[in-house]
Amino acid sequence: MSKIALITGITGQDGSYLAELLLEKGYDVHGVARRASTNNLQRIAHLTDRMTVHCGDMMDQFSLTDLVQQIRPTEIYNLAAQSFVPTSWSQPLLTAEITGLGVTRILDAIRQVDPTIRFYQASSSEMFGRVQETPQRESTPFWPRSPYSVAKVYGHWITVNYRESYELFACSGILFNHESPRRGHEFVTRKITRTVAQIKLGLADELRLGNLKAKRDWGFAGDYVEAMWRMLQQDEADDFVVGTGETYEVEQFVEAAFSHVDLDWHDYVVIDPRFYRPAEVDLLVADPTKAREKLGWKPRVNFQELVTMMVDADLAELGGGQSRTALPKAA
Repeated sequence: MSKIALITGITGQDGSYLAELLLEKGYDVHGVARRASTNNLQRIAHLTDRMTVHCGDMMDQFSLTDLVQQIRPTEIYNLAAQSFVPTSWSQPLLTAEITGLGVTRILDAIRQVDPTIRFYQASSSEMFGRVQETPQRESTPFWPRSPYSVAKVYGHWITVNYRESYELFACSGILFNHESPRRGHEFVTRKITRTVAQIKLGLADELRLGNLKAKRDWGFAGDYVEAMWRMLQQDEADDFVVGTGETYEVEQFVEAAFSHVDLDWHDYVVIDPRFYRPAEVDLLVADPTKAREKLGWKPRVNFQELVTMMVDADLAELGGGQSRTALPKAA
């Protein structure tokens, strides 16, 4: 019998790539999406005839427990979150409810319905915040610097707690920044590549950004969903840092994007203090040794390839050459 996967947050970047990967592996895939008056299935429109999308809400315990009872998945991947860091300051309680307590609701549904279900929690490198060591590994202490990362720390530790208290197969993947042409327009990498494409096409004349010196470990989301899947195929549940082990400044991302279209970024970038965080996270870089050695995982797409992929996709989309359903798949 084929495995059955339930993915929360399936309409997001990671959810769409993970759904593709699991369908290719023969899974019966189910997703959870909030009911909305407008269509929010753009990223998975090309997959909806091969899987089932259910209405559910991370703030509603009954809807989550009912879905687990109906579907009886063998694996649950919790990718749902209020994941835009700036919004977490303006909506901290909503962020806590969805990104933090939502994890508990799913774990408790597993505990009540079927404790043999394997569970993946999407943790975040933002939990390291004011980093205590570089690079960051599984044992690095957390020092979150935003309501989002505080909520992620709660979700991470409640996963560990349920694993230890109820012997659930529950894993957390501490994923460093992972991007793609499916990234939301509000995130800085997609804001950069989309605006670069607009400038190249004569649709914009400037790019407004905040801190150009912040350093991040950027990889391709399509690579990272394979690490999620590999975690749930292990003999024992464990937590893993997932990243490239390389760090680049936002300025370097900007330079790579403009250079790809033969433009000088200095002519177009405007520093806008509105985009600075109240508490900045200056440096994030992964030590993915454990994932490499235990999961056999490593990234396939490098930094320059990622930037090029995203700029080209935005140029094609804005120029009318490529539809969203034809965006790059997971490797």
